[in-house]
This record gives sequence, C-alpha cells and structure tokens, in this order.
Amino acid sequence: MAEPFSVRVTVRGYETDVQGHLNQSVYMNYAEHARWSMLQATGISQARLVARGVGPVTLETTIRYKRELLAGDEVDVTCAFEWGDGKTFRIVQEIRRTDGTVAAELTAVGGLLNLQERKLIADPLEVFKEVATDLALFGL
Repeated sequence: MAEPFSVRVTVRGYETDVQGHLNQSVYMNYAEHARWSMLQATGISQARLVARGVGPVTLETTIRYKRELLAGDEVDVTCAFEWGDGKTFRIVQEIRRTDGTVAAELTAVGGLLNLQERKLIADPLEVFKEVATDLALFGL
C-alpha cells in the first residue's frame, strides 16, 4: 500500500499552551489542513463542492495523543480516506515528527451534506469521483 498523503507543518509558538505543548485544539486544525490539502491535490476545491450543491461535514472525531509537540517541531500530517457502503466515510490521520515518532492519531467520520436539503447524501464516494480530477490519492 502506498504512503498516505501528508503535509508538513511547523508548530508555532502561539499555538502552544502554558506547559509549552501544542494546544489540544490545534491538532484538529492540523488535521483539517491536511484534509483540505489532500482534497485540493485531487482537484476538489470548496468552490467545486458548493457548485455541486454539497459540503463536507465531520460527524465524529477521536484523537489519541501519544507524544508532546513543542514550538519549532516539524510534523507531517497524514490523511487517508476509507470508504464504506453508506452515507459516511472514515478519515485516518497521524501527526508524526520528522523522525517518525507518532505524536497523535486521529480518526474521523465524515459525510457530504446536501446543502439544499440539509441531509447527508447517499453515496459520497460517487460525488468525489464526479468532482475530482485525480482519484489516485483516494486509493481508487
């Protein structure tokens, strides 16, 4: 299996808490940044999704903190989509120091919301296939 998509981020001082650790809420920002970076690499932009009448939603997120991150640390944030048969999909992510140490593991359950009906669409993978220009990063 190929390595998952990843994007490099440097921990900035203003993102840390009083102990000097990366603030817990920033892990979510890094994960979201990697997700949108991956979607953009497949040719999917927010504008393309909105033009199609859909928008991505996160239904659940779990974070397992493994090692601390400090200001100046460089990390790679991975992103891999896992497809099922229903209205939702999973996104599996890691935040790793450049030496390979896993700092956090994230899993999310997402879907695509019909912006008119405000309901999840039945087959999000089909919409991604329609709007993407490169499906390889999805493992398809």
